[in-house]
Amino acid sequence: MTNSKTENIEDTVLQIHNLEKVGCEIIRVAVPDFSASEAIKKIKEKINIPLIADIHFNYKLAIKSLENGADAIRINPGNIGSLDRIEKVIDCARLHNSPIRIGVNGGSLQKDILERYKGVTADALVESAMKNILICEKLGFYNLKISIKVSDIQTTVNAYKKLSSLVDYPLHIGITEAGTIFSGAIKSAIGIGILLYEGIGDTIRVSLTGDPVEEVIVAYKILNYLGIRRRGVEIISCPTCGRTDIDVNRLATTVEKKLSHIKKYLKIAVMGCVVNGPGEAKEADIGIAGGKGVGLIFKKGKIIKKLPEDKLIDALINEVEKMI
Repeated sequence: MTNSKTENIEDTVLQIHNLEKVGCEIIRVAVPDFSASEAIKKIKEKINIPLIADIHFNYKLAIKSLENGADAIRINPGNIGSLDRIEKVIDCARLHNSPIRIGVNGGSLQKDILERYKGVTADALVESAMKNILICEKLGFYNLKISIKVSDIQTTVNAYKKLSSLVDYPLHIGITEAGTIFSGAIKSAIGIGILLYEGIGDTIRVSLTGDPVEEVIVAYKILNYLGIRRRGVEIISCPTCGRTDIDVNRLATTVEKKLSHIKKYLKIAVMGCVVNGPGEAKEADIGIAGGKGVGLIFKKGKIIKKLPEDKLIDALINEVEKMI
């Protein structure tokens, strides 16, 4: 999701282009007012991926966003208003053949549900989602995707597990408001990882405080490590020990940064020991192992070059470029 002001078209388009470069496939923009909904038309002309308009409370914003070209909308029917307003939104979505994502979170639960469950629980989230689904189904609308995200991992996982047993709609998963880049990435990896491992989830969003580009990068790392979608460079690097005579942290960080543009999946090893490095990382497509002033380049565990330490990174990158 973008964090620019949607009505600032230039900034929003630039951010979306940056997200496209790192592999973002669906973008969501906030639509808090009509200037944001009007901006959608011009934004759509300049981007290459589907755009979802994120709406709260005002049903007219949902309609206007669809009329201006949004590919889908995210709403919570329970806070859009009366049934006739929800019906108007659904009629517009049906006219434009646009899906609706029902987005339930802890802050949008109905008061009666919160009172019944004494707070935000997995069962409360599921009941809210099912009520909203039923509203749409009674109006003959089934082009839905559902999300029920909160910031607590266990609550989110339990909610999605229950919901997935009750409905066949696509599920958008994530840990909402996960936190800053470091801690939020860990929370997201745990929560999203559990769900994906169990076969739950059709689209994902990693929710981090910071540059949304980092969200996409973390999302791909999760998919990579689960073997669901292989993309980009996966770095294998040793934790170092008393045998290490080279700055593995610097080498690994530099290699990861210099090869971050690569889209082809490659497993690259950076090891701190020329004795055990190639053998321990033989599953890597290519790698380096450093010693006292010298290092090795190896492919699938077989040594192909021996070089001075200060030549290792450039030589590795040169070899990688040949592989792509």
